[in-house]
This record gives sequence, C-alpha cells and structure tokens, in this order.
Amino acid sequence: MRFLDKAAILVNDGSLGGKQSPWNLASVTKVEETKLIINMIPIWVSTIPFGICVAQTATFFVKQGTTLNRKIGNGFEIPPASIFTVSALGMVVSVAIYDKILVPVLRRVTQNERGINILQRIGFGMVFCIGAMIAAALVERKRLEAVERDPLKGSLTMSIFWLAPQFLIIGFGDGFTLVGLQEYFYDQVPDSMRSLGIAFYLSVMGAASFLSSMLITVVDHMTEKSGKSWFGKDLNSSRLDKFYWLLAAMSTLNLFLFAFLASRFSYKRVQKVVVADCYEDKSDYESVETKV
Repeated sequence: MRFLDKAAILVNDGSLGGKQSPWNLASVTKVEETKLIINMIPIWVSTIPFGICVAQTATFFVKQGTTLNRKIGNGFEIPPASIFTVSALGMVVSVAIYDKILVPVLRRVTQNERGINILQRIGFGMVFCIGAMIAAALVERKRLEAVERDPLKGSLTMSIFWLAPQFLIIGFGDGFTLVGLQEYFYDQVPDSMRSLGIAFYLSVMGAASFLSSMLITVVDHMTEKSGKSWFGKDLNSSRLDKFYWLLAAMSTLNLFLFAFLASRFSYKRVQKVVVADCYEDKSDYESVETKV
C-alpha cells in the first residue's frame, strides 16, 4: 500500500503562500494508521466463517437439545440451553492449557514471547471449529437414524450429552480464536484507536450472525428447488447434518485462505530504544518500546 504515501508528500500546486489544502495533504501518522486499518480488513473477512459456525451453538445446537432426552436422576430435566455451559468449560480449559502449558513450551521452541503469533493462534481455533461441525454432523445423523428406527419415541432414546463433544470442541476453538481475535484487534489497531479494538472484534461476530441467517435462507431456497429443503417444519424433517457438512467444507476452504493471508500479513513493528535518564549523580537507562 505504498501508493498511500503520496498523501503525505508536499506538492507545489502554485497556490499563494505555498499552503497545502488539508484535503490534499495528510500527516505521515494518518497515512500509516490508514495502512494498518486496511491491512486488517482481509483478516477480518476471513474470520467471518468461524463466526458463522459459532452462531450455530446458540441456535441449531440448542434446538437439537430440545429433541433429546434431558432427564437426569429422579425426574430432573436439564434446560436445553444449559448444555451451552460445556462450551464455556471447553473455552476455560483451553485457555488455561494454552497459557500455562503450551506457551512456555512454544516460547522455548519459537523464541517468540507469545509462543506463537496471534494469527497462528486464531488459525488453530479454526481447525477446532471444523472438528466441531464434523462432530455435529455425525451426531445429527445418528439422531435422525434413531427417529427412523422408532418414529414414536424418536430421538428421546438419545441423551442430551451426545451434544457435549460438539460443544466442547467449539469451546476449545473459542479459547484460541475468540481470545486471539481480541488480542489481534487490540494490538494491531493504531494506538489512537485502541478503545475501538473490542468493537472490531464484536463486529466479526455480529456480521457472522447476520450472514448465518442469510446463508440459511439461501440454502433453504436452493435445496427446496432441488427437491426437499434441508430445513423442514421441525428437526425430524430437516437435514441439519448436511448443513453442518456444508459449514465444515466452507470452514476448511476458508482456513486455506486465512493461512495464505496470515503468511503475508505485516504486523505492527516494534522498535526498542534506550533512553538515558540522568538526575544529579545517577545515570539510569530504561528501555521503552515504540510502535510504528
């Protein structure tokens, strides 16, 4: 994006006094901050498919839970949405393992203070996301087979804990990707825009939820034209397993795109300078980091 450097170059346009219009001249700082923001757009776009998969945890995953046997012990019935706590548990466990075990080991191997860079962490989370969609597709297929075997009881012969693996795996992915996205947007935005870093992260999830609804609508219309829609009046007449396989395929293709973009991404550079701080008889030196 070196072409943006022209915005900071003085041009003699013959105007009186040699003053440049603020519309034609920008400071070097503004130019560099613009580069940082534009540089983040491809990464922002390539993380949306992950957000689409995450959006299923609060919608179709919970809807699956309503069709399964939720009874525990003597008449106690688990609320369908409470199975979402498995995802939160997976996220807590993955963050703890990453910070306390993986980072110290990787730090010695890669000589990187973070263990691995931020985009690599996000990429690992996307791998877990693909695994979660595959697990969800397999469990949903088994649930539909149970309905075919026994139309009366249907999937009530299966425990709600059949959904635990897909929630747990997506929780592991959240521990890598969602936490990584927060670090990425906070660390890579210009210093003057750091307060908006969390907004960039939330915009990924917001856009992904919106596009998830769009994707479902498009798939519904396309599959309906080809015979039978994947989204029927209820889950027993739907083919959510095919939809999960579609999301797994999309996430896999997106992972390759993300890996390509991440390999070409230029991180905000950090320069270490030494500043002399002299007062009376003592001379101390302190190292400060400046980001450019």
